[in-house]
Amino acid sequence: MLKVKLNLEAPEAIETSALVTWAFQETAAEPRLETGLAAFDQRTGGRLAELAAGGELTGRAGETLLLHQPAGFKARRLLLLGAGKPEKFSLADLRNLAGTAARFLKSRGISEFTFFIRPLQIGTSPADAADAAAEGVALGNFEPDRYQTEKKNRKAIEALQLAGLTQDAEAGVRRGLILAEAQNFARELVNEPGNRLTPRLFAERAAEVARQVGLSADILEENRLRELKMGALLSVAQGSEEPPRLVVLTYTPQTWEQGKPVLGFVGKGVTFDSGGISIKPGEGMEKMKYDMAGGAAMVGALRALAELKPGVKVIGVIPLTENLPSGRAQKPGDVQIAMSGKSIEVVNTDAEGRLVLADALTYARQLGATHLVDAATLTGAIVVALGNVHAGAFTNNQTFLDAFQASACAVGEKFWPMPLDDDYQDNIKSAIADIQNVGKGRGGGAINGAMFLKEFVGETPWIHLDIAGTAWLEEAKPWMAKGPTGMGVRTLVHFAEHFGG
Repeated sequence: MLKVKLNLEAPEAIETSALVTWAFQETAAEPRLETGLAAFDQRTGGRLAELAAGGELTGRAGETLLLHQPAGFKARRLLLLGAGKPEKFSLADLRNLAGTAARFLKSRGISEFTFFIRPLQIGTSPADAADAAAEGVALGNFEPDRYQTEKKNRKAIEALQLAGLTQDAEAGVRRGLILAEAQNFARELVNEPGNRLTPRLFAERAAEVARQVGLSADILEENRLRELKMGALLSVAQGSEEPPRLVVLTYTPQTWEQGKPVLGFVGKGVTFDSGGISIKPGEGMEKMKYDMAGGAAMVGALRALAELKPGVKVIGVIPLTENLPSGRAQKPGDVQIAMSGKSIEVVNTDAEGRLVLADALTYARQLGATHLVDAATLTGAIVVALGNVHAGAFTNNQTFLDAFQASACAVGEKFWPMPLDDDYQDNIKSAIADIQNVGKGRGGGAINGAMFLKEFVGETPWIHLDIAGTAWLEEAKPWMAKGPTGMGVRTLVHFAEHFGG
């Protein structure tokens, strides 16, 4: 586990393997060696100004400049990171810079460093800055190479000092580590191959987390799902030898009183998705282990909330199954009856996520959730619409979504609001059942998926997050490894902490 402490010494007096800070890109209003960095330049006898004049230090985003044995400092190295334009700088950028430093230095065998955080002109507190920096380094430590047997001495940042802050930043350090550990836990789950994280094993991992942090846990096995008449979830599971599970994790604050609002966090947990009878192409199918990223995000969020202890009750509901073809698998054209009693024509068995979520959303309402947020790697269509930058956000209550978006902005995650007009309703009408699980025609696939889910939330304020394009990084970023991202954990936690009902 990453060890983080504050260091209140002046930067030049800190003994460390590497002292890290940033440089902004020069603008008309701000020289490249702005006030904070100019002091560093004086210590080095003008070395930084010389590098800036020669074009080696530009401050452009993504730039790294490493100086060995910098004059005027006790640190053995000075690492300057390009931070881009100062007017666009945010806590999200600070988090990413910290992650970039971690990944840059650990790749060179360095296991500890000091991040000097200069005064920020973005209206934030020392605790917020410490939170973002600690998160960034811990997130940057994550690697997806768990099963590589040749890597005996894995490189990691083991100790971090945060300098330039005040003692009251200590609370931010604790919060940042809690959030990063929760997000990394979600990433670990998503990274697991389908044979090592079946529905049963996922449920066991979730129950273990609940025991560790003090959540209540209820693991529903197949017989209970049948008793509850969860026909939509069971229809997806029937093609697999692995039995389904439904995990319920509940965080109840000591101050909570009956009648207060309850948040329901519902996450898709398809531990492997072949498409079923409507089978996917073989190319890239190995990545379909990530189809439980929504469920992983919900477990991660509940884990963090149990430690941060906000004042709102949160119920997490994660339906778990595999989607495989077999002689028992459901077929295109089958009609299933969901827990709500609504009949569904299954036109395409690869549109299974909305089926498992339908029963989970119904059950969350039955358990007392007054407000719902679901997250799912639901559609390839959202990737076509938004690429890999934004996740899609759909809602039946704009005020509810506005509050969620404020949290996303605060923690640096990106969700783009998508339409959910009644005009799309005809797309999911079935000639044989109440609704069908895919839309008519090729257009608006992500919207059609959200319209389907809307059928199971009634008047309950609800947000649907389609994270198919953002739950997995195809290429590494300077601050984050290739693979699972843990998308949504930070926003969900911040949203719960500030939820007013």
